Amino acid sequence: MAGSKRLLIGLGNPGETYAATRHNAGFAVVDALAERARATFKNDGRAGALLAEGRLRGRPVVLVKPQTYMNRSGSAVRHLIRRYRFGPAEILVIVDDINLTLGKIRLRERGSAGGHNGVQDIIDSLGTDAFPRLRIGVGSDFDRGRQADYVLSPFTAEEQPIVDEVLTRARDAAVTFVTDGIVTAMNRFNRGKSG
Repeated sequence: MAGSKRLLIGLGNPGETYAATRHNAGFAVVDALAERARATFKNDGRAGALLAEGRLRGRPVVLVKPQTYMNRSGSAVRHLIRRYRFGPAEILVIVDDINLTLGKIRLRERGSAGGHNGVQDIIDSLGTDAFPRLRIGVGSDFDRGRQADYVLSPFTAEEQPIVDEVLTRARDAAVTFVTDGIVTAMNRFNRGKSG
């Protein structure tokens, strides 16, 4: 499996309205990966996604931003897995997480959606939860019943330095997944801010 292509999927909502919101942290990481790979996104109508193909440390990658809105991300992922003949272990889903404090990231090999509708739609579409994911903490500083407003709001000016740092760490964790696999990436980056 080493040296084979990897599919890196950032979850978010399309359009300028959502571009800088907490819910689009996955898109932000994939954008950073595209910059690192010197890859340009192109619209793929059949997949319902923006795709960019390039290399990270010499390894081929397909970077994906589904354009189906967060809660319908699974159809694009299922289509691309079939097209490129990926196994679930060869993809990395990159997603925001209100259950992690701002500035934290966590990698997992598999598991439940943790209340995230985008991840749940991928699980439902693939019929398995056995795919790696990279969760980016966006905090949970919202009143009861205001979760949607919170995740669809931008980061504050005070939060931005922390956000910039965590997005860089998330990008580096994704590159490590590509080059060394999920277990090495977990061991290196799941140890808090120093990882």
